Amino acid sequence: MTESFTGSFTQQEPIPEDGIEAALAVLRHGRLHRYNTVAGEVAETALLEQEFADAMGAQYALAVASGGYAMSTALRALGVKPGDRVLSNAFTLAPVPGAIASVGAVPVFVEVTQDLTIDLDDLAAKAGQAGVLLLSHMRGHICDMDRLMAICDAAGVQVVEDCAHTMGAAWRGTMSGRHGVMGCYSTQTYKHLNSGEGGFLVSDDPQAMARAIILSGSYMMYARHRAAPPPEAFAQIRFDTPNISGRMDNLRAAILRPQLRNLSSQCAAWNARYRAVETGLRGMTGLTLIERPEAEQFVASSFQFLLLDWQGDAVRDVVARCAARGVELKWFGAPDPVAFTSKYDSWRYANPAPMPKSDRILAGILDMRLPLTFSIADCEQIARIIRAEVLAVYQGQADK
Repeated sequence: MTESFTGSFTQQEPIPEDGIEAALAVLRHGRLHRYNTVAGEVAETALLEQEFADAMGAQYALAVASGGYAMSTALRALGVKPGDRVLSNAFTLAPVPGAIASVGAVPVFVEVTQDLTIDLDDLAAKAGQAGVLLLSHMRGHICDMDRLMAICDAAGVQVVEDCAHTMGAAWRGTMSGRHGVMGCYSTQTYKHLNSGEGGFLVSDDPQAMARAIILSGSYMMYARHRAAPPPEAFAQIRFDTPNISGRMDNLRAAILRPQLRNLSSQCAAWNARYRAVETGLRGMTGLTLIERPEAEQFVASSFQFLLLDWQGDAVRDVVARCAARGVELKWFGAPDPVAFTSKYDSWRYANPAPMPKSDRILAGILDMRLPLTFSIADCEQIARIIRAEVLAVYQGQADK
């Protein structure tokens, strides 16, 4: 009998009980706003920022309303202005070029490699075109950060890391988000911490973080932050920096603090599921796996593989056949954006130049969520289903 998967690819784990209790405490006292405290009280948001800074190994951290807001705030904090050009990945999701566009800047897309990371040769060729790189560690794949930083440092390019998919990951022991001047993270439901919406900024740069805190809507209450630069960093910045409110509230912070304490164990659980799918798909003719470098300590809350150089109709057939058996795959090669999935030529506001090299890679990318509500056995079954359907379509194409 043909097996089918019956699990949900969008069902996350419940919020931990201690997070629920902490959230109820906030609801009972009603002080949801991060600056609404009583004498002697430290806000949940301020506590979370200190804990997140410690977890990431950063001097400063700021909790904000979303990962997209974190990225746009980082760009503003570094002085990106309307009309400036900002480098970024051709393979990413819409909030990344959206953050660039939100400050009036112009995205300059850099090619993607078969490893699904930014093409460092193309970056080196384009580094002189911009003063900032908004680097997306798309779907948790980290490039050679040593070479990337050497390229950017030589060209005077400041790096902002989009770590929406790499919270808890590292390159040669350095946490994701800690190579560049600022790191940005998301706590949207499908990320490594879940508050529905939310995000973080981290940095060791006191001036950049002081601007970010004022931008986030601190008014003159920046001294209530526990993971902030000293007061003298705000002396002039507070008069020159606009308030573009995007604060995190105490309710979301209360939900996140227990999850942050469990981040390491959750990352290990995701990777176990990733390896189960990877093992089930290894050795297939026509299907290309993404090999993880030894220097990359990855966190895999999703899984990608390539059907490289397949015809579009054949890829659509694989997606449809897997869906019929309960396995949801997203294809980055579709001509029109679907749900959360889009690609650089979908973002017409950026007026992107054609990128045939990246088009070839994007046309073969299939992507799948791996929520922790899946068991290892679930992941093994999912791999069997994908393997069977890819093989069936591949053989059918060969027979034509």
